Amino acid sequence: MRLFDEEDTKHSEEVDTMPKTTKSGSARKSELPSTLQKSDAKAQRTFAKAHDAAVKEYGEGQRAHRVAYSALKHSYEKVGDHWEPKSKKGPSDQRARSGGPNAKGKTAEGVDANASKKHLVDVARRLDISGRSTMNKDELVSAIKKANRRMSARNR
Repeated sequence: MRLFDEEDTKHSEEVDTMPKTTKSGSARKSELPSTLQKSDAKAQRTFAKAHDAAVKEYGEGQRAHRVAYSALKHSYEKVGDHWEPKSKKGPSDQRARSGGPNAKGKTAEGVDANASKKHLVDVARRLDISGRSTMNKDELVSAIKKANRRMSARNR
């Protein structure tokens, strides 16, 4: 089970206390994971502000990254190598729904597992996933997760 991208684990091991936002509140692109650098400004600000607040509360590290991704996944879903706004805000998977440091359930790695099957088929079409029309929701979520990982790794 993975909570975030390999790239993000790399950041959490560094002792880097540089804030992810500027004094004006905009995100520092150089401080963001590559998937967020390719996303819209609101996604970048959401992650950066949540991360900075979590660093003040818990210190730099994996916990701050988990908090930031949790805030991001409430309003955004990962599509390929970037984040896009969800049509409806809310938890994106079982793990996000249970919340807290001891959350239970599976993570969908940024895929909105609570979205309709129609939406998931739409995302799968955009990612050119074959066999999508015969897949159920769980299979679509797994296929989208796999495609997202592949695209993120290829575009780093």
